[in-house]
Amino acid sequence: MALGQIRDIARQELIINIRNKWMIFFAVAFGLLVVGISYAGMTAEGFAGMQGFTRTSASLLNLVLYIVPLVALTMGVLSFTGEKGSTELLFSQPVSRIEVLAGKLAGLFLSIALTIFLGYSAAGVVVVAANGGEGLVRYAVFVLLSLGLAMAFLSIALLTTVLSRKRARAFGLALFLWFFFVLFYDLLALAGSLLFSGRSATLFVFWSLFGNPVDVVRVASLITLDNVTVFGVAGAALLRFLGGNAAGLAALLGVMLVWIVWPVLISGVLIKKQDI
Repeated sequence: MALGQIRDIARQELIINIRNKWMIFFAVAFGLLVVGISYAGMTAEGFAGMQGFTRTSASLLNLVLYIVPLVALTMGVLSFTGEKGSTELLFSQPVSRIEVLAGKLAGLFLSIALTIFLGYSAAGVVVVAANGGEGLVRYAVFVLLSLGLAMAFLSIALLTTVLSRKRARAFGLALFLWFFFVLFYDLLALAGSLLFSGRSATLFVFWSLFGNPVDVVRVASLITLDNVTVFGVAGAALLRFLGGNAAGLAALLGVMLVWIVWPVLISGVLIKKQDI
């Protein structure tokens, strides 16, 4: 692959998405939500006012797990389907289809990463001004995990559009995948564990954790924040089987990398066989 051509396509994709009104709306909304949750994210537990970095990250976790996959899937489908004429023109250029996909994926990720980073940075400045920099490293790791989640669902969005080929069908499949991974998967995993007993049920829950990038980021974030009291069954099983936080976090990061890579590889194989 020619890195120069990928870079040019990525730059073009980045500029297009920065100018996209939906991306601007997401940037403003995400920034306001992050700052607002930083200020009063745990009032239900008796904490009010500006929180430190650790409590801010814990408060933001559910927001990130819901919004980031949805935005990544939506923006991914919009970008990868594109307008019919512009898509055909791009693929008709003297660049390989793999380079086109890699460039668009890189540009789209950079635009979403910039949006997420600006939101977290705004909250970080406010937190430092109010409470100092304690917990900043864990906050930074949490930001990186959020970016990894975005990249994983952008890869899934790419595979979705390659399989669907039409925008309406791709949007329908993307919405189904969001509901499945964010809302239904854990219920299915718990229901499946009821079919087993004892150690078999624990092993089933343990392995089910790796089948959902949302769960991977959730447990990795909780390990980073050292919040062992809310790991849940899957997270507790992970730490018990792997022997501690460091090994568990390393395993989760490896699985996250797999979730980022395999949809892209399959998309690359499929796009070579399609008539565009």
